[in-house]
Amino acid sequence: MRWRLIAAFVGVTIVILAAQNIPLARYLKTVETERMVAGIQRDAFILGGASEDALAAGNPQAQADLQTSIDIYRLRTGARVVITDGTGVAVAVSGDEARRGGNYLSRPEIAAAIDGSPTSGRRPSTTLGGDLVYVAVPVLSGARTVGVVRLTYPASTIDDRVSHKVRGILVVGVISLIATALAATLIASTIVRPLRRLERATEHVAAGDFESRASVDEGPPEIRRLAASFNTMTERISSLVERQRSFAGDASHQLRTPLTALRLQLERAAVNIDTDPAAARGDIEAAGEETERLQRLVEGLLMLARADQENMAIETIDVAAVVTERAGIWAPLADERGVSVTAETQPRIAARAVPGALEQIVDNYIDNALNAGKSGNEIVVSAGHESGWATIHVTDRGPGMPTDQLQHAFDRFWRSSSASHDGSGLGLAIVRQLAEASGGEVSLANRSDGGLDASVRLPLA
Repeated sequence: MRWRLIAAFVGVTIVILAAQNIPLARYLKTVETERMVAGIQRDAFILGGASEDALAAGNPQAQADLQTSIDIYRLRTGARVVITDGTGVAVAVSGDEARRGGNYLSRPEIAAAIDGSPTSGRRPSTTLGGDLVYVAVPVLSGARTVGVVRLTYPASTIDDRVSHKVRGILVVGVISLIATALAATLIASTIVRPLRRLERATEHVAAGDFESRASVDEGPPEIRRLAASFNTMTERISSLVERQRSFAGDASHQLRTPLTALRLQLERAAVNIDTDPAAARGDIEAAGEETERLQRLVEGLLMLARADQENMAIETIDVAAVVTERAGIWAPLADERGVSVTAETQPRIAARAVPGALEQIVDNYIDNALNAGKSGNEIVVSAGHESGWATIHVTDRGPGMPTDQLQHAFDRFWRSSSASHDGSGLGLAIVRQLAEASGGEVSLANRSDGGLDASVRLPLA
């Protein structure tokens, strides 16, 4: 991925530089060529002005001085200078006095300049064996053309000078490309490095290592958020897998005992059915009791499995109405056992909870209070609110619980050794799971005047 990112950055940069610099280089080449030609043409006019007197008067000494001047000019600029009279005969030739007196009228630029038209351009030269760039201007004395000044350069010389200017653009482009490659490498490393660590973390999780976490302190903000989301997902998966393992282990352990007892009761009944019908009947009745216990256990497991589900829907509930309703439903059964169940609640308490959660929590608390207490026990279900929470308490005047057992009461399949009833050990575990799924919490505490206070707090709507 790193090389793809670098290639993408560099590729885009090349396209941008090409789109910008190629037209710019062509334009600069044209402008620079025109500038150089204009400079040569300016020098030709200056030399023409200096040649006017020598050509008009035909003074040999002045022409000799003119020869010296153009030789110096050639040494300084590298240009080849030819100065002719009005008939095209060379009066001075830079660096080659032997060619003085030669006729240059056959050169088109000389002929055009004699006619009074300054000319410049590029043409092939048999003398140079290549192209040359020329400028030819007339030398005027009044309105009369008395001669011509022609400056020529090999075209390669002009091209080299122009290319030297254009190469500056190329150098800038190469520097820009190198800078882009370095920046792309840095950016790609910044992106790819945390992604690779995230990839390794996902491989560890895929291999079953749910303790692996991605770093959330490095990389761009988007990758940090991705790593944080990955860690949250991993924690949820780990929690889910751990709950499944725990549930499967607890369920298999808890189901083994009633199933074994049921199988033994049925085997004994099968043995005694012919020889001792009364004993067989007792064994069958005991098997029925084990079946009921097994049914309660399975129902508790199913309820616990449903309570374990994450992202359960949350709704607004009327706490006062639920508390009053559940107390009224349990009151007749409690009366049969000589126990009173009453409700005390403030009006209009709205809380947020999983649908049906508060009903199951209150039912479990009341059921435990009924089973733990004796005749004359008083169960009070109260509801109020404080500091953003709806608080529900189920209090009784029973024996309470030893302090060391209170912290284990909400554990799955835990049963007090002093319990007077044969429960599954799932009721309070379901209560805690439902409360936590609703965003609340549960607790058990012994009352100072005897009995137990079972409470739950739910967030107010």
